[in-house]
Amino acid sequence: MITIKIDAKKKHKISPYLYMQFMEPLSATDTSVDAGWDYTKNEWYPSLIEKVKELSPTMVRFGGTFAAYYHWKEAIGEQKDRIPMINHCWGGLYSNAVGTDEVIDFCRQVEAEPLLVVNTESDGFDIWANPRGDGNRLGIAEEAAEWVDYCNNPENPLRRKNGTENPFNVKYWQIGNETSYKICTGVGFKLDECYDVTNRFAEKMRNVDPDIKLIGWGDRSYDDVNWCKRMSEIESIDMLAFHHHFGGEKYGRLYGNDYRLDSEKTWEILMSAHEDLDEHIKTMRADCGNKRLALTEGHFILAGRNRNEILSSWAAGVAYARCLNTIMRHSDVLDIATMADFFGNVWQVNAILIPGALKWEHFKPYLQPVGSVMSLFKKHQGEYTLDINYNGNIDAVASATDNKIFIHIANLNMNSSNEITFDLGDKKAKKIKMHYITENPTTEVTMLNPDIFAPKTIESQNLNFKLPAAAVAAIEIEVE
Repeated sequence: MITIKIDAKKKHKISPYLYMQFMEPLSATDTSVDAGWDYTKNEWYPSLIEKVKELSPTMVRFGGTFAAYYHWKEAIGEQKDRIPMINHCWGGLYSNAVGTDEVIDFCRQVEAEPLLVVNTESDGFDIWANPRGDGNRLGIAEEAAEWVDYCNNPENPLRRKNGTENPFNVKYWQIGNETSYKICTGVGFKLDECYDVTNRFAEKMRNVDPDIKLIGWGDRSYDDVNWCKRMSEIESIDMLAFHHHFGGEKYGRLYGNDYRLDSEKTWEILMSAHEDLDEHIKTMRADCGNKRLALTEGHFILAGRNRNEILSSWAAGVAYARCLNTIMRHSDVLDIATMADFFGNVWQVNAILIPGALKWEHFKPYLQPVGSVMSLFKKHQGEYTLDINYNGNIDAVASATDNKIFIHIANLNMNSSNEITFDLGDKKAKKIKMHYITENPTTEVTMLNPDIFAPKTIESQNLNFKLPAAAVAAIEIEVE
């Protein structure tokens, strides 16, 4: 029997944006945004909206590497007037049918806060700013400021001309994306250059709307230069962004189909993935000063077909649960976080997979394991963290709202259940529910079994539960 001792004294408040999803047009690499858009009706496919509501993201980020050559004005106004663009990083063309207005509409339909990434002088990458045969793709501070005005100025004439009287009131904006990383095209801004550019963009954007929240780039560079400490000195930004991608030699046994050769070794590797995330967050928080942190991309990067099918397995779901618990343990400094890309029909790192064209009724979007776990935890989450203590082969965190306690828990035993009980101190339980997902770790979700990881719910008259092997659960305890 594993006893989880819970201190009911509420600690810091938890940001609602730790279940963010990331929307980026990927064109030839993964149809992503295009897969969700009905070009005949000029609207989001209802089946996608329905599935996103089930996922229930609290924030949707639009941008990514794509932002480094994106001009937002090409994607507004009448559809016939939109200017298609070459998607230089991901290949192919992007129609720009989905632009600012459509992204905001999406966010309103699913009740998510929008976060927009501005073209920050192409993050210093000349190949994005001046790509061969495609003119000038450089984004300047004035363009970013005009975007803020388009979204937030009640009297903006261009937005009103396009049919939207009321402002969108976009509160969150990101300046720079993976600016410090060395990509296939070379190296972008140096640290001091990024510092100056970020200051310049922040000044122009805040002159339009002083109430916006600005996120600057702060992750370490490819040569291990500490950007976080220097970028934290910019007074005009509120948060520092970083990305965490699980990959490299440690995960080599998971590449391709090799993960199927030894399920126990695969489980062992996946159960340790959270350690890398924990270490990364610790390095960021050590140097971020008084700035909050924003993990604006986070997912596995594993070589193999469709970015690796192990990510459709339940073993990956349990690994992601540990990562989400790690994020919760750092929620005193983290304001934004995610563990997935959003939706598409290729990448297994997506929270939602679209197995074909949504225009055909027999193709229905479904949740990947990471989406199932994020949905479960987000829907049963308190406002404040609680201290807990336990010994045993589990991973657990606790939170509370009013007189209800929530425990997010993962059973780290892949073959055997755990008996769990709770010690609430001087608190007395009135009602107890366990919402949980359990499956064989090797089970993989596909379009043929789309609901295989749907959660089940049981109630108990006492504080004892049997947590099945490889189970992930959100337990609610209502106290007197």
